[in-house]
Amino acid sequence: MRTFAHATIVAVTLALVACGGDDKKVTYPTTTDAGAPTTSDDNAVKTGDGAQVGVTDGQELGDAKGLYQEGFAAWTNGDLLTAKAKFTEATKKDPKGPTAFYSLGCVLERLGDNAGAQAAYKGAFTAKPDYELAIGAYAISVAKSGNVSDATNFLNTQKSKLPNSPRIMNYLAEVRSIAKDSAGAQQAAQDALRLDSNYKDAMVTIARDFHRNGKDELAKYALTAILVGFGQATPARDPENPEAHLLRGLIERSNNQRIAAMKDFEAARSKRPDLVEATIQIGAMKLEAGDAAGAQPLLETAVKYAPNQPIGHLNLGDCYRLAGRLADAKKELDTALAQDSTLMAAHYAFGLMYLNAPSFPGLSANDQVGAAIRELNLYKTMRGPKPLPGVTDDIDELITKANKKKEDAANATAIAAATPAAPAPPTPAPAPAAVDAGKPRGSLDRTF
Repeated sequence: MRTFAHATIVAVTLALVACGGDDKKVTYPTTTDAGAPTTSDDNAVKTGDGAQVGVTDGQELGDAKGLYQEGFAAWTNGDLLTAKAKFTEATKKDPKGPTAFYSLGCVLERLGDNAGAQAAYKGAFTAKPDYELAIGAYAISVAKSGNVSDATNFLNTQKSKLPNSPRIMNYLAEVRSIAKDSAGAQQAAQDALRLDSNYKDAMVTIARDFHRNGKDELAKYALTAILVGFGQATPARDPENPEAHLLRGLIERSNNQRIAAMKDFEAARSKRPDLVEATIQIGAMKLEAGDAAGAQPLLETAVKYAPNQPIGHLNLGDCYRLAGRLADAKKELDTALAQDSTLMAAHYAFGLMYLNAPSFPGLSANDQVGAAIRELNLYKTMRGPKPLPGVTDDIDELITKANKKKEDAANATAIAAATPAAPAPPTPAPAPAAVDAGKPRGSLDRTF
């Protein structure tokens, strides 16, 4: 069984409204006192088991509450289109309530409609100007769309309006980190902690920025402070933090610490089912270990709840390839490349599929081996002269095998064309004429 390691993701802290395939009963937070400091935990929607599946502002939803809860239920079951429709209806029924707008933005972002998501987030903080979750979601979406300066200017304006908000300061840190301004990101995150020394999201932002910039030793130190602590004098700040577990798992996986990474990904997923990145990582690791059957349902769940996640489609396509579901594999791999044309591993998977499948629907044997050679060479060109650090591939061996297969097929065709056709069998002699009954064979019928 061949596969490829292709699931390293840098997670971005966003307060998601709900997620992850958990259809258990959920509870909503109660309204907090106006002006009281809050963290994401204060605003979390929880399952019956206490796992966080969403974030709201804790405000009353009024006449739109029923529609909102229908949308939330659809979201938790992976029915994003119904969730979109219900949240949209809720915004129309209660245009002054921010929660449905924010939730609609989260759904649209998952569906890949960034412009629509940004408009929905705007609707939320227009309805409630200090609605920090939507302010941050909007800014990060704008930054990830390539407009970092617009996002930064927007957050600086919000900071002037809400100067004592650690959350706004932390969003500014995240945007600066996305812009590769590590010094600015670290400073803003520290400023958030000065406003609230227990603000956990800022601690994770510090670690994530180190990881983004290749400073994994510093990232691990920051994560240790969050998850483990440094003895009784300096206990763990937030040992259950799911984003911290996810980030530590990514670092461990990149260092080939597979057992530790799997534990952290499982911890992140159990505490925050909406962290689809953790589900994808677990599925990818199972796939790499040869457990395609175990990986498949996890990856199917991931692409259901995050259909605009190319890494999920890529790994699911590899699962289907190994299961012999070639049409499904092609569909997922095509989707992955449509969403991210730089995913060279998709070409590797395509090459393996065309090379090893006994036959492929719609392709002749020659066309199939030609497609294998094309995909494998494209992967090698995109990869460069050497494999990526920590990645081992057998691309040269595979290309040699594919070329040999093409050569053998061409030789077989040439031999068949050069072999003279076998002579046609001789035409058999006609059968003797029938003889009348009672007349001896060979006698003459004479008339006198």
